[in-house]
Amino acid sequence: MYQKIFLIIFVFLLISDCSKKEELSNKPPDQNLSYEIYKEGLDAMDNGDFFFAANKFSEAEKILPVVEHSAKALLMSSYCYYVINFHEEAISSLENFLRKYPADKNVQYASYLIALSNYEQILDEKKDLNPLLKTKKLIETYIKNYPDTDYTLDLKFKLDLIKNQLAAKEIYVAKYYIETQKWIPAINRLKIVIKDYDETIYVEEALHRLVEIYYNLGLIGEAEKTAKILGYNYNSSKWYENSYSLLNKDYKKERSQLEKKSRKEEKGLVKRTIDKILQK
Repeated sequence: MYQKIFLIIFVFLLISDCSKKEELSNKPPDQNLSYEIYKEGLDAMDNGDFFFAANKFSEAEKILPVVEHSAKALLMSSYCYYVINFHEEAISSLENFLRKYPADKNVQYASYLIALSNYEQILDEKKDLNPLLKTKKLIETYIKNYPDTDYTLDLKFKLDLIKNQLAAKEIYVAKYYIETQKWIPAINRLKIVIKDYDETIYVEEALHRLVEIYYNLGLIGEAEKTAKILGYNYNSSKWYENSYSLLNKDYKKERSQLEKKSRKEEKGLVKRTIDKILQK
């Protein structure tokens, strides 16, 4: 929703100065034709026929007499493809825009649309990894080049989602290696999550899986060391609890005793509070 609002506002501003009827009356016939074609694109947009509009804008771009108007026409064509989820066509058109009009004032917006079009093609994290990596690189480049825009705020949020998907992919592969007892590849995958995606929700599971592997291999020292890292950073998570119970055979007994003590203290607190109320 956030990004759609930006797109709608931008497109409104983009088309406003090329939709005036007086531009048609003062042009030679061939130039009038180019603006008539452009207006057909605007009318098609108003009617929701974005595919036809995209083709009209593309046609107008090639014959419009003013460079700025040609650039806008090509950008409008790209936008129409984006709206109807013709992502490959949108990307191709946008890349063409950047090649032909590198000094245009809307380069920043075009780059943003390229990032969005790639982002919206991302597949399930269990499948192809390349779209995720490509989109991650595109977004990181955009953030570096344009650090202080509203578009950047939107892309930073999407970058966090991509990192979580990449971390999920590594966890998925690591779990496969664990099931097939291929310990070294599993360890390597889990270390990628810990090193490269330490701000994602999957780092806790990665640490716990390492504890499990080290424990099963008899590397108790490494297991305890990793469990301490997990406990220091995430001592309230279920993954730390699982690791602690794995290394401490008396964990369930200790937990039961602690819960009984907690319930006893809780009852005492409730009783004391009631007593105070009754005394007033």
